[in-house]
Amino acid sequence: MKSIRTITSALQQATLLQPTPTCRAACLTNTFTRPTTNKRQQQHRPFVSGAFTQNQTLTAQRTLRYPSSVIYEIISNVASYSQFVPFCQNSIVTKYSSPASDGKTYPEEAKLVIGFNDSISEEFTSRVYCVPGRVVEAVSGATESTLSGEEVAHHSPRPARDQDPSRKDTVMSHLLTRWTLRPYPYKPPPTGAAHPNGVHKNHEETNPVPGQQKTEVNLVIEYQFSNPLYAALSSAAASKVADKMVEAFVNRVEAVMDGPANARDSKKSSVLNKTT
Repeated sequence: MKSIRTITSALQQATLLQPTPTCRAACLTNTFTRPTTNKRQQQHRPFVSGAFTQNQTLTAQRTLRYPSSVIYEIISNVASYSQFVPFCQNSIVTKYSSPASDGKTYPEEAKLVIGFNDSISEEFTSRVYCVPGRVVEAVSGATESTLSGEEVAHHSPRPARDQDPSRKDTVMSHLLTRWTLRPYPYKPPPTGAAHPNGVHKNHEETNPVPGQQKTEVNLVIEYQFSNPLYAALSSAAASKVADKMVEAFVNRVEAVMDGPANARDSKKSSVLNKTT
């Protein structure tokens, strides 16, 4: 019971975290979806394992005013996650892929330690797949990659269950994290196009403002707890944790592109929010 009370206390702290403000670099939407549960189960048997047999899903989307190459470099650098991702206490890449089509090697297996504090932490291994410039996907537990063999031909086949540490039973029976990038150039329309009578002037003039390389970033997290009690305790905190994860990467991109002085420190921010 002591461990359950400790976990409950930590998750209650997580639910008090205030969502971080949207960065200057982010625009468009930030959407999080929590699947609904059956009302009858919710009212009469909230801790029955059958109520949590479905995978839970969180999604987020941002459009950043930076080239996709920079953003992909940060997302695929799994070894650096412990430096800026809230609740990530350690991140070690234990295996790299063969050279991909761009000549680079990418993380193939990584060990992560996630925790709320010194007494509550969970270590697990993820199998990582990288499609250069487009996708970074990590799976754990019984989860299989959604990518085709052709897309990740530079990665070695996933070992059998008894030889694969990423299939080891942990607090999560299913975990998939997928980042997808879609680069596109953007140039403001000509000034005349803002007026009804000048909408056709797109063919006659151009805006003097130079074009920008923007990137649409999509994050999908699918998870399922092996213990229904953990699922119940974490339901209120899940969306806030996902929110902070996305903001952490946006802040990291800002620090790289605009300098550390112009970006917030996500690691320090999460600690301050927990203590206020």
